[in-house]
Order: sequence, then structure tokens, then C-alpha cells
Amino acid sequence: MNIIQINETSVLVEFGKTINENIHRKVKAFCEYLDKYPFMGMIEYIPAFSSVSVVYNPMKIKYEKIYSLLSEILCNLNSSPEEEKRVVKIPVCYGGKFGPDIQYVADYNKISVEEVIKIHSSGEYLVYMIGFAPGFPYLGGMSDKIATPRRKSPRTSIPRGAVGIAGMQTGVYPISTPGGWQLIGSTPQQLFRPEEYPPSLLKSGDIVKFYPISFDEYEKYGEVVK
Repeated sequence: MNIIQINETSVLVEFGKTINENIHRKVKAFCEYLDKYPFMGMIEYIPAFSSVSVVYNPMKIKYEKIYSLLSEILCNLNSSPEEEKRVVKIPVCYGGKFGPDIQYVADYNKISVEEVIKIHSSGEYLVYMIGFAPGFPYLGGMSDKIATPRRKSPRTSIPRGAVGIAGMQTGVYPISTPGGWQLIGSTPQQLFRPEEYPPSLLKSGDIVKFYPISFDEYEKYGEVVK
């Protein structure tokens, strides 16, 4: 584990260089500790795949003190224990106008579109972190049988609810935004709900399961699905 000064107001705590569940549990344990025992001068923390950025007020606490505090925390930190994870089931209408890249994903992996849907909807995906856009989940655990590189040219606008693949990752666009992931479907489920607390449907540590629905079923879900 490393503590790296990023600038005069933040440090990076690195737990490793790879993406795996063991490192994820250490990240969660560290964040849970900061939730329970925030130190004077801490403004916020931002978890990522294998690290946590800690933002602080340099007028209230100096880097040397930050380093000492964090080093002590890390020396006594135990990985977040295995606990029953929350499972969130998300409906997806695959292909058609919602999945303009699903045929490319199938061709790239030399399988049929039906196999892409079956493989994608049969997986269990760990939410490693939320980032890029409000409520956007970075999911781990996708089968390498449907892994596909990002588009060479990103789209300038991707609609809310679009489900995509980029390399070994899959995710859902919670808002309309530019992006370069291969789009295979769409969900009517709202992942970002600014009027609610917390506004993100998903959180780090959740398990996501996708399940296929027809276009008619998609239409019946309406604007909000709970």
C-alpha cells in the first residue's frame, strides 16, 4: 500500500495495481473507517478500483500529519469482511435500436447475437465503483467470451439507460453523455435519481444481474422503475 501526495489538497492511497475482489474489500474497509472516524480537516474521499483519493483542507491539517494518520490507519486496517451483498436486478432490452453494436460484439467474438445476450444476462457483476458520470457503475465479472474493444470513434451522445461493453467491462449510462462503449441494449431502470437520497441506485459492493425483456415490456416500464 502506498500513500502518494497528488497536490496541496489531496493524497492517493493505493492498495494495488490490479482489479480484483481482495483489493476491492481493502478499499471498502478503508472507506468504512473514514466514514466512522473522519479526521480533522478531511473534506471527502473518492474510491476507485484499487485506490482512494483523500481530499483535505491544508489550512487545518498538513500533509505530514495526513501521512502519519493514514499510515497508522493502514497498518491496523483489516479487509472488509465478507458480507451478504445487495443484489440489484436490471431489465435490459437487447439489440434493435437499443443495441446498435450488438452484431459487432457477436462478430468480434465469433458467436451469435443470441449467445451475446445469453452470456451477458447470465453473469453476476460486482460494482467496483461509481464514476465517469453520476451513477455510472463500473462492473467487474464479465465473461471474456463477449469482451470487445471500445469504439474507435466515440459517439457524441449516448442516451440514458444504454448498456455497453468496453474491453472486459460492462456498464450502464445513467444519463445522456458522450461515450465510446459498444452499445448492446438499454434499460428503462433509472440509475441516477437526483431527487432521491442517495441519488445513485447502485453503490460499491452491490451485485448486478441483468435480465432480458422485450420491446413491449420495455415500453410498459415507463419512465421510472423501482
